[in-house]
Amino acid sequence: MGSAASAAVPPPPPPAQAHAGAPPYGPGLAGILPPRPDGEEKKEEKVDYLNLPCPVPFEEIQREALMSLKPELFEGLRFDFTKGLNQKFSLSHSVFMGSLEVPAQSSETIKVPTAHYEFGANFLDPKLMLIGRVMTDGRLNARVKCDLTENLTLKVNAQLTQEAHYSQGMFNFDYKGSDYRTQFQIGNNAFYGANYIQSVTPNLSLGTEIFWLGHQRKSGIGFASRYNTDKMVGTLQVASTGIVALSYVQKVSEKVSLASDFMYNHMSKDVTASFGYDYLLRQCRLRGKIDSNGVVAAYLEERLNMGVNFLLSAEIDHCKKNYKFGFGMTVGE
Repeated sequence: MGSAASAAVPPPPPPAQAHAGAPPYGPGLAGILPPRPDGEEKKEEKVDYLNLPCPVPFEEIQREALMSLKPELFEGLRFDFTKGLNQKFSLSHSVFMGSLEVPAQSSETIKVPTAHYEFGANFLDPKLMLIGRVMTDGRLNARVKCDLTENLTLKVNAQLTQEAHYSQGMFNFDYKGSDYRTQFQIGNNAFYGANYIQSVTPNLSLGTEIFWLGHQRKSGIGFASRYNTDKMVGTLQVASTGIVALSYVQKVSEKVSLASDFMYNHMSKDVTASFGYDYLLRQCRLRGKIDSNGVVAAYLEERLNMGVNFLLSAEIDHCKKNYKFGFGMTVGE
């Protein structure tokens, strides 16, 4: 009977072969999840370290955070008018009436009423940019940017005043490589500086800077790193002067960005942190921040018409009883 029973029972089915492209989901999920078709295995993207993107300039390593945390706040009345004479040349007129803060030894803020008019001339060309400003108090500001070659750029910033020892001048030579940038600086008071930033991966760049101030016999060195993706930007800066700065920007959507920064000064033992936002609407742009000192600020740019913008600025510091409010208008592009 044993042999007859063994002949009556069918042989067990052969074990099913696992699909070559199916992932190891486990015995419980193997019957639920469909097998992955052949040829669709995810291949790791290999990084071409000989073809990395060019990083941002060293001085602009925190530009996304500064857009939200450092808006152009002002107090009083401001009016700017720009008139284009042709495609390259334009004239500008600016009027400001408000107050100017004067440094004081006490904690109270001293404000002095002030007003000035500013006349400017601009020449913009793809390879040459000339900007000049003259103010009624005698100050003269000039900026020059000239592309000497496709990779080498010369920048000149100058400020001339009637007061002694307050005039400044700076020459910058910027060189842009395929995956790096470098800059050399020469300024008055025997100032010399240089910086270099290199892309290490498609998202990470590292840089360093040095400077020497001859008249004060001071020197310093700093290091910086920047990590950026399509949704976030994070930076870290450390300097021998005792400064440690961190910033982080998160892009929530195409119109909303959140930013935060942290700064520690080892020499003065000061620690500050701030949180800000940048909200871009259809007809306006709203930026604001709040910091660890209790200072709250907001800056609104409302587009009334083509080339006409209305400005609102506010900064409130309850601890120092310092309140700044301003409004203005800009006409012309």
